[in-house]
Amino acid sequence: MKVWKYHNPVDITFGWGSLSQLPKLLKGRRAVVVTFPQAKETGLLGQLQTFLGKQLAGVIDDVQPNPELSWVSGHYKEFWKHYADCVVVAVGGGSVLDSAKMFLPGVASADFAEIHAALASGQTPSVSRALPMIAVPTTAGTGSEVTPWATLWDRTSAQHQKYSLHLAQTWPEAALVDPELTLSLPAIVTRDSNLDALSHALEAIWNVNANPVSDGLALQAAQTVVRHLPALLDNPSSVPLRTLASQASLLAGLAFSNTKTALAHNISYEMTLKHGLTHGLACSFTLPMVWRLAWGKRADRDAVLQQVFGSHVADPASALDQFLGSVGVSSDFKAHGVTDEQASDMVARALQGPRGRNFVHTVEV
Repeated sequence: MKVWKYHNPVDITFGWGSLSQLPKLLKGRRAVVVTFPQAKETGLLGQLQTFLGKQLAGVIDDVQPNPELSWVSGHYKEFWKHYADCVVVAVGGGSVLDSAKMFLPGVASADFAEIHAALASGQTPSVSRALPMIAVPTTAGTGSEVTPWATLWDRTSAQHQKYSLHLAQTWPEAALVDPELTLSLPAIVTRDSNLDALSHALEAIWNVNANPVSDGLALQAAQTVVRHLPALLDNPSSVPLRTLASQASLLAGLAFSNTKTALAHNISYEMTLKHGLTHGLACSFTLPMVWRLAWGKRADRDAVLQQVFGSHVADPASALDQFLGSVGVSSDFKAHGVTDEQASDMVARALQGPRGRNFVHTVEV
């Protein structure tokens, strides 16, 4: 029998209106808020300022989608100069949470170039000290609040690159998941972020690192998205549906925090870098194709996947295709500007990548 283990050190607070618990989680410590530019106009920044009062040491609110190397490098040294005694409170979507994680590890040179050099050479940065982080997601999809991973993009160099930072020090200390914070999301962000959660869930199932705990979490997350996302898009102010979406995202995050992602995510990075797709869309439109590649490779994985739509569904990959169509997403590469030949090459490259090797299709059974 296979030996398995599950580990997640993040303290989780979940519930409608739970943002008010933030001062309690800080335990009297000073905080620096990392958030997105629109946080001020939506009133979110004002809420944070009210809750934190004198504990608020500063705000960084110019985070942009998909953390860029030049942005992180430009802020890192000043960040550590002013906030070395603070808890990092990251409030936003996946880009905000990933950006905030880049500030957590402190290095001897006090220069992010040291961390970048390690990532570029496939090494682990040498961390001399680290800051704690409280992650507060404002979208229902990222899962980053309960994982140690942060994605960094370099689009300014001659050859565009994507890096993944993951250290013991980049696990958040705590996650505060308040579904009320997702109410103001535009429909397209609501859809794409929850499809990201679906991708995290399915990627955790067709994964060589799957275990009974991750399966249970991932299955519940996937079932919740396919059953309730269309209704949420029709009723965006629904408290129960917003709560279910945030819960699905959290559960999927807890699942892939142990398995990592797999083939669909490896494909998504190239779709984002070269074709400009948002992350949630880039990693979800290929899910029916990947499901078909996974199907029949391992009976235990098929058994879990079958439960997503139920045993009465003979062709679950086609059911997933229909679900995506119902929320306006095509699973055809050509609909996203990619030819059949380009798609074939992309999938072949992705299978050889680090996330592709987590996929069950690559395993002898």
